Amino acid sequence: MEVKARFDHYNINVFDLQKSIEFYDKALGLKEVRRKEASDGSYILVYLGDGVTGFTLELTWLRDWDRPYNMGDNEQHLCVRVEGDYDETRAFHKEMDCVCYENHKMGLYFIIDPDGYWIEVLPLKK
Repeated sequence: MEVKARFDHYNINVFDLQKSIEFYDKALGLKEVRRKEASDGSYILVYLGDGVTGFTLELTWLRDWDRPYNMGDNEQHLCVRVEGDYDETRAFHKEMDCVCYENHKMGLYFIIDPDGYWIEVLPLKK
């Protein structure tokens, strides 16, 4: 049997849902494409999309979670490619004070979201 999977979404848990939605909109232009709320209010799932691909970032907010998430030694990260002037985008992210790592030799940098998740930012290949 040969399985052919396609990426659908990636999930992260967030402490302040509105703050995270605003960050991903401002920093990366990701917009809410759908939302699911528990009937008892215990959780909200917000899916953000880029308007180009079908891939979404799922933000999970849990009502009873009472503290910021601890990333520990978590080495995973999301990676995005940005259109336009890459240096201008990096300068914008520096103005937002969210650039957490740069590797000029490799031509990449990372930004950090309000919960401590790292996002690698690369230029769009043409």
